[in-house]
Amino acid sequence: MPTFPRRRPRSPSRRLTGKALVVLVLAAASVGQAIAALRPHLPLLLAATVASYAVEGILHRWQRGMVSLFAKSHADITVRHVLRDLLLVVGLLRLTAEDQETAYTVLVAGLLAFYALHCAIQALSVLVRRTRTLPVLTRNIDASALRLTPAPPALLRRPGPRLLVHGLPATAGLLATAATGEPRCAALGIAVSLGLALKGLYDLLVRLLPSRRPAGEQEVLDWFDAWLAEYRPTVGLYFSGGAASAYQANMWLEPLAQLGGRPVVILRERFMMQKITATDVPVVCLPKVSTLMRLEHSTLQVLIHPSNSGKTSQVLRIPTIKHTFVNHGESDKLSSCNPYAKAYDEVWVAGPAARERYAAADVGVEDKDVVEIGRPQLEAVRPYAGPPAGPYTDVLYAPTWEGWDGNPGNTSVIEAGENIVRALLADPGVRLLYKPHPLTGSVDPRAGAADLRIRELIRAANRGAGRGGDRDELALRTRELERLTTASFRAAADQVERMRVQSTPEPGRAAAVARATEAWEEAYWDSLPDGEHQIVTDVRPALYACFNRADLLISDVSSVVSDFLASGKPYAVANTSGLPEEEFRTAFPTAGAATVLTPDGAGVPALLDAVRHPERDELAGARAELKRRLLGPDAPSSQERFDMAVQALCLAALEHRARVHVELPGQRRETVSASGTLTLLG
Repeated sequence: MPTFPRRRPRSPSRRLTGKALVVLVLAAASVGQAIAALRPHLPLLLAATVASYAVEGILHRWQRGMVSLFAKSHADITVRHVLRDLLLVVGLLRLTAEDQETAYTVLVAGLLAFYALHCAIQALSVLVRRTRTLPVLTRNIDASALRLTPAPPALLRRPGPRLLVHGLPATAGLLATAATGEPRCAALGIAVSLGLALKGLYDLLVRLLPSRRPAGEQEVLDWFDAWLAEYRPTVGLYFSGGAASAYQANMWLEPLAQLGGRPVVILRERFMMQKITATDVPVVCLPKVSTLMRLEHSTLQVLIHPSNSGKTSQVLRIPTIKHTFVNHGESDKLSSCNPYAKAYDEVWVAGPAARERYAAADVGVEDKDVVEIGRPQLEAVRPYAGPPAGPYTDVLYAPTWEGWDGNPGNTSVIEAGENIVRALLADPGVRLLYKPHPLTGSVDPRAGAADLRIRELIRAANRGAGRGGDRDELALRTRELERLTTASFRAAADQVERMRVQSTPEPGRAAAVARATEAWEEAYWDSLPDGEHQIVTDVRPALYACFNRADLLISDVSSVVSDFLASGKPYAVANTSGLPEEEFRTAFPTAGAATVLTPDGAGVPALLDAVRHPERDELAGARAELKRRLLGPDAPSSQERFDMAVQALCLAALEHRARVHVELPGQRRETVSASGTLTLLG
């Protein structure tokens, strides 16, 4: 949930300066400590040691990337900590009279024992982590039979922070001895450090006991097979990708949940388990190919693919399952008719335009394998209800990202973004909603830099904005929505503990989440200061919520435009391709009913005038016609067409199994009746 004011992202130069400063201070402290230990010089020794320890804390709290860099340079936390304590001991010996040096032998032995325990804890931590790395992860499934237990404290799993915390008493004791000359201070500190290390060692040893360990690999696999046999899934959503691509799967969760039969979500990356938004559909993560292949012997008939990935080919090997590609949005770009699509049994598209696009692209997808289902997600998009009724015209600027091919026409952010935003901000009756693509700047640094400049323009325009509405109501709605959608995890929770917490959902949760989301969105918009422009980058409000709020969309050639057509509202497309307008409209049919903006943003005032005065809107009829071409008919509904397509492909899967005589446990009894008629599962 966005908060106001939002913290500005740090620029790359500031981040680099911060890292350089930390390294410089750490190096200076280490050199100072070495000089103070060898000369010796007590004040410098104390100051350098304290500074060095403080910088270590900063590294592990705010500069974790630097911690990894040090480790790759063979100067990890253990090396630095041993060196720091060694220099401190050398300094003590140099500062101590010769007849007292033997008193420090026990202290040195205690330090060595502490570091030995640290290494033992690290070894046990690795063993515990392995026992808690299960071959299958789940959400919305009762996995209590796997003896899932809470995770060990995070401190015991992270060697750097553990050494800093456990070693602090020893280092502090040595510093106190250096300052006072009293060896008992160091002895006490080392004893406390040894006690902390022994406690940590005991905590990990207990977790290796058979009664405290989660189920072993084979036991988990047997449990998963039993769950598949009991739940009997019929249709699944298969997804693999990076953290920023989770939205591609999330947009299909609600349509999947509304299908008949028994749906399931299949993931391949462990981190993706927490990237998938709230759903009541069972979610399983199968990282290994060998585990994935167990689906071959399940009742699963259809897998729906919202994206292509390197791991897609692995699941396509399963002959008992039919596969369909639904994409995560459609546009006129080449990525919407990727040759990889011919690997699937069917390709499901929104409307006739996509069918024509595949035929024209000639990428090997046969027309008989293309099925028009519409866009089930768009049922949440409200239709056009007339011109702006309030004092502000809400304009959603949602540019796409730069893409992989370097085409300057992919995104308007670089060449046109600032001009468009300036033109919008110049109109006092406009409230801008800026929602950049989450991958903006990931390939072309110019796009990332332009995005930052656009955000700064918006922040500058917001200075002096009016007061907001009821923030208490928004806070209340946020707590309610998070209670329903966010599981309560300890900060130290690992994947097994999260799996334990995210068990079978409460009945009726999906409907409660829908109501809470609607209430949150209403409270969010009501809470905004009058006329304040918004930078929308959080999970909420979602894109379709912004559609419902906006009176006008400005975007690029992307699936955002196709989806926005469901509303029937005016929209504009930025032309940064270098093509003349007519050629641009011909090359990109989704721009056929749009106002085409040049990179200088000169057409923005006339566009706003047409939005405010519908009688001047000459493209309303064209939008309605283009909507039918891109998204298909209004009846039957897209969700109904989606369901019919799933049922038809399930039937094809069952017929295929019958032809090749694939025997699945218990399935032939349910799929073939006494008369020999083939029936659907679920």
